[in-house]
Amino acid sequence: MDNNVPTVSETTESKRGPRSYRLRVGIAAGVVVAAAIGGTVTAFALNSDSDSSSSSSASSATAKGAAVDGPLSTRGGDIVDSKGHKVVLTGVNWFGMETGSFAPHGLWTRNWKSMLDQIAHNGFNTIRLPYSNEMFAAKSKPNGIDFKQNPDLKGLTGQQIMDKIVKGATDRGMMVLLDQHRPDQYGQSELWYSQNLTEKQWVDDWTQLAKRYKDNPRVIGADLHNEPRGQATWGDGNPKTDWRLAAEKAGNAIHAVNKNWLIFVEGTDRHKNEQFWWGGDLQGVKKYPVKLKEPNKVVYSAHDYGPGVYNQNWFMAKDFPKNMPAIWQKHWAYIKKQNIAPLLLGEFGGRKTAGKSSEAVWQNALMDYLKKNQISYTYWALNPNSGDTGGVLNNDWKTVDKNKMKMLSKYQTPLLSAKGKTSE
Repeated sequence: MDNNVPTVSETTESKRGPRSYRLRVGIAAGVVVAAAIGGTVTAFALNSDSDSSSSSSASSATAKGAAVDGPLSTRGGDIVDSKGHKVVLTGVNWFGMETGSFAPHGLWTRNWKSMLDQIAHNGFNTIRLPYSNEMFAAKSKPNGIDFKQNPDLKGLTGQQIMDKIVKGATDRGMMVLLDQHRPDQYGQSELWYSQNLTEKQWVDDWTQLAKRYKDNPRVIGADLHNEPRGQATWGDGNPKTDWRLAAEKAGNAIHAVNKNWLIFVEGTDRHKNEQFWWGGDLQGVKKYPVKLKEPNKVVYSAHDYGPGVYNQNWFMAKDFPKNMPAIWQKHWAYIKKQNIAPLLLGEFGGRKTAGKSSEAVWQNALMDYLKKNQISYTYWALNPNSGDTGGVLNNDWKTVDKNKMKMLSKYQTPLLSAKGKTSE
């Protein structure tokens, strides 16, 4: 076992507000880093038939892959390819590159190729891949990797490991959505910039990624900033806090070097005086939509969690879960249902998916709602070390939580046609 392999030390880090779910992972070398939390595991799928609903039947990774023609764009509430074929993302989050490991988690016990094989085998067509801007610094050395099982990762930078994961995923027929999850390894930031990350560096890092993956059409876009909240506003015109303006600035900069990418814009944590989940409230889009110079490239993204993360009042209502569709509709789903733009539920998840607990009832009700309304999603998370949600994988990092996959497989759309034999 490599000396940099993390131990099983995990504790819960308390946060203010409804999202109070950050964990910490201990490193054997004595370094403690904040692990990525608050995301859903993501898979991306294509429906090659523009006239049919891709929710009619689940498709496993062993099914014949769909084809995609040209770069993706938007048409009303749908993501489409260049021939107008609908594309539905049904994916999972695989976190770790945003933490002090600067590499996807689990590589202390698994080979990275086998993990990608397992993600594809379980039918996910998209991976949402979180990173921190600190990962690009020369001093940031990837760790938490068993190099006996991953000899081809030894000596690589975090960016080079990202290259491996991206190519491996796309070769297997999956799409990749890159997610700026944190400015550094220590925690998320309310705004897209922080004390240690300037707005210019945030934009520059996005443009270098857009250039780097320009020739890989299965790297579909940029989730610009994870869970804006606190000081973040929407539509007030203040350049220091208006998240909508920042998203337009970054989106236009990305399109100056790569016009093919979709720009995923998360919500904030409130609308006027009404609080909601971090990154989950998109009510401001009605009056202040994100407008880019490159048309038809904006996808809005919301995060939504259950009582296992924070027991909101609506989970205790007498008519729960029948009350939930109206809440989802108000805060984010209206964007898709009213054909304003496509929508991705970028993070949702929880430990319990079977039984009569409110957590299990909520998760299954949400999955049914996503399927009914053809809303894309990336589930949080693949990782079992997500403190308040657990993962698709069990704590051994190898076996799958069968109840979670039973729920998720109710709504999965096909992988893309694989490129053939992989060559990592």
